[in-house]
Parts: sequence; C-alpha cells; structure tokens
Amino acid sequence: MTVFRLPFLLIICLSTSIFTAANDVETCSGIVPTTERTDRISITDYGGVGDGKTVNTKAFREAIYRIQRLRRNGGSVLYVPAGVFLTGNFNLTSHMTLYLANGAVIQATQDTSNWPLADPLPSYGRGRERQGGRYMSFILGDGVHDVTITGENGTIDGQGGVWWNMWRRKTLQYTRPHLIEFMHSTHISISNVVFKNSPFWNIHPVYCSNVVVRYVTILAPADSPNTDGVDPDSSSNVCIEDSYISNGDDMVAIKSGWDEYGIAYSRPSSNITVRRITGSSPFAGIAIGSETSGGVENVLVEHVNLTKMGVGIHIKTNVGRGGYIRNITVSDVYIQNARKGIKIAGDVGDHPDEKFNPDANPIVQDITLKNIQGEKILQAGLIKGIKNAPFTNICLSDISFYVPKTKGVPWECTDVKGSSLKVSPSPCSELISTDATGFCFNQD
Repeated sequence: MTVFRLPFLLIICLSTSIFTAANDVETCSGIVPTTERTDRISITDYGGVGDGKTVNTKAFREAIYRIQRLRRNGGSVLYVPAGVFLTGNFNLTSHMTLYLANGAVIQATQDTSNWPLADPLPSYGRGRERQGGRYMSFILGDGVHDVTITGENGTIDGQGGVWWNMWRRKTLQYTRPHLIEFMHSTHISISNVVFKNSPFWNIHPVYCSNVVVRYVTILAPADSPNTDGVDPDSSSNVCIEDSYISNGDDMVAIKSGWDEYGIAYSRPSSNITVRRITGSSPFAGIAIGSETSGGVENVLVEHVNLTKMGVGIHIKTNVGRGGYIRNITVSDVYIQNARKGIKIAGDVGDHPDEKFNPDANPIVQDITLKNIQGEKILQAGLIKGIKNAPFTNICLSDISFYVPKTKGVPWECTDVKGSSLKVSPSPCSELISTDATGFCFNQD
C-alpha cells in the first residue's frame, strides 16, 4: 500500500519575524517524531455526510473505534474530505492521525442540552468558571499516545456563539467545553489546521508531555469570552511555533493549576518554547498565569509580532496562588498598538473558593525580557510584586517603546528587584543599576 505522507503546509504566509535570519530558523523538530501511517480510512466509509446538516457523531465514533480495535502497524489515518461534517463531541485514540483535507470542516453541533459532562481537573478542583464539573471538550484525547491532527488547512469549528451567549446571560450550568483537549497524553502533534470559534479555550494540553503545535491559525471575534489560543497546562516539553492567532483572550497562556488544588497536584509546566507567533488580542499576546500553582519554569519565548493588543507580555499571579514562575526568557518581540507593553503582576486572577491559603505566596524570579520594540504603547510597563514576596532578578535589556505623551507614567514598579540595560523610556528606579553587578549584566 502507498505510504500516506503528511505534508507540512503553512496555513498563512507568515514572516518568520523581523528579527529572524532566513537561514537560521529553529524548529520543534525532534520533540514529536514524524509518523508515517499506511492504513487510511475515510469518514465517508462510516456513513459520514458533509452537507452541514447531517449529524455525524456516530460516524466519527465508529471510525475511531475501528482504529482503536484493529491497531494497524503504525496506526491509521482518519481522512475527512471537503465538506461540512456536523458532529457532537468525540474522543481520539492512540496511534492515529485526524487529517482534514482542503475544504474540510469538522463543525460542532449547537445542541448544548445534550452535551456530556466531565469531572473537574484535579489541579483546579472545580470547573474553571462554574462550581462542579465541566462540559466535555469537543475533541478529546485522554491517556493517548502518538496522535496527530493535521491536514491541508481544513477547519475545526466550535460554533461557540451559543456558548458565549450563555456566558453573557449568566445561564451556564457548567464550565464551557474546550475545542481541543489532550489529557495525560504524550507525543501529540497539531499542525496545518484552522481552529475557529471555540466555546472556551482552543487548544488545551493538560498533564501532557512532548506536544507540538505549529502552522495553525486560531480565530475568534475579539469580544468572544475566554477564547484563549493555546494553553499548555501542567505540561512539559511543549513547542508552539509558526502560527497566527486572533482571538478574544490570551493568545498563548501557560498554566499549572489553581490555588490549593494546583499546589496539591504539584505538576509544573516546564520546558516550553513559543516562537514566531503573530496575532492580535484585546488581552495578552504571551501570558504566564494566572493559574500557576504547580509552578512554571524554563520558558523561552522568541520572535513574536503582536498588534492591537491589551498587553504584549503578561506574567500574572496572585496572593494565595503559591507555586513559582522562574527562568523565563522573552526576546525579539515587536508590539504595535497596545495598552501596556509589559506587565508582571501579583494581583491578577480570582480564587476557586475560600479554602485557598492566603499565606501561599508565589515566587517570581529570574525573568529576562530583551530585544523588545514597540510603538503606540500607552504604558511601557507595570511590574507589581507582592509585599511579602517581591519579584526578584527581573532583567530588562534592549527595550525600546514609543510611548505617546499621556497623563500617566511610562513605568510603574512596586516590590520588585532587578536591573536594566538600554531601556527607553527609562524604567523605574527599582530596575536601574548603577554598577555591573545587576542580574542583567550576568546574562549570556
């Protein structure tokens, strides 16, 4: 049988970055091995009809059950041809590729009354926006290995409007479903697909390792609530690159659990790389937090272009959060038209209940922000630590923001210790070094 090879098509002709040399582009290659699958089935083989009216939930579930039971050597490809395939939620299985052809759309039904429920995540203790459980994700992989979602820039459409309206009207009974979620899974690759109108967060790998998200486009209206782009959560060895995101909340947000539940579960997010991301959002371009109770460390963000932003780079936590945020490097970022260029704050985010420990202060240290440019930035930065837990070793280096003259000050800082080099406008006094002993001076 002919080997079915997975093409690497770029959804949009993104410049790698104004900062990146054409012949010096790093990639996620190696985190998830490339898989070639010889066994291929089509959703139409199982009764799938792409007319935008027929509900294909049974077809998707039966096709994936076949892949799970037969266990072909190397796994199987589930091919979705051009057409609009309306379906309820379904689960993926190990050793499979979900392949969306050019013109293929997997579209979520809008029948929220029959949407199945799932238990709350243990590191959150409850649904993220409502007490109790949560609605199951539209496409879910739980405990799976070696799974690919890819294609020829087909679309996964969550039809989130009905969910957004329930949120606005305060009629939600449980937390809204994610568009794509992987739990307790390894070796996951997502590429060359458009994700559109998610009910809640778009791509959510939680308790996972070795995850690659690349060459994707994520779209939702700017006023769509909580439509985060990619949220690695208590996960390790994750790479997000070469993608375009325009949505209603943080474009990329790294998390690791919520207050006492995240502290008890104690699974950090670590070894996360985010590079060559372009997009816009009324919230943050790159965020860490605010749920970081399991800890976040060893994060590299580079070559990012942001426009029409709320905040360019946002590191956020809160009193009672616990955990740590450390060894974070953000470099080569261009921001245009934002309320704030940089925000690092210890007073952001709510609490799941009254059981959190108010003395569980987070540790925020060893944060390097360098080679960042911006124009039409209303405020260069706000760095607000915690009174009894100041943020330490904060380095600002080679940062230049054009800040129009306003009534406010370009930088605000409290409870922070660090240093700076070549920063314009000049940062607050807590970050100005008078000698070569500051944290910035010891960076490579």
